[in-house]
Amino acid sequence: MSLLQYARFQLGLKPSKTLHFCTRSSLMAISKLVILSLLISLLAIYLVEASTPSKKYDGNIEKSSLDGKIDCGGACAARCQKSSRPRLCKRACGTCCQRCNCVPPGTAGNQEVCPCYAALTTHGGRRKCP
Repeated sequence: MSLLQYARFQLGLKPSKTLHFCTRSSLMAISKLVILSLLISLLAIYLVEASTPSKKYDGNIEKSSLDGKIDCGGACAARCQKSSRPRLCKRACGTCCQRCNCVPPGTAGNQEVCPCYAALTTHGGRRKCP
């Protein structure tokens, strides 16, 4: 008695005389077809993603293609990562980023990339933006 017949006997089901049309070779062919279709789908998605530009760049800071605003928190975190006073640096950088919508690449310098960022000064005439 096979395992399937035993299970049906335990559950009180009548033995069925169904024919099994699936053979090993047909199951292998079906599984290969499924894998092939998945690979083709992934390739098509990759090609579509590669052909559509989704981001604009200003220096090495990424801009959203929808509203033109940059992620000031992330840009300033990268800019201030080596600062001796990171909270002060991030606060000043965040203010400058909100006003100029630009943060120079790197942890220091490169202010020529964002003229607005470089032009902001404090009341004392010193540069406001780190």
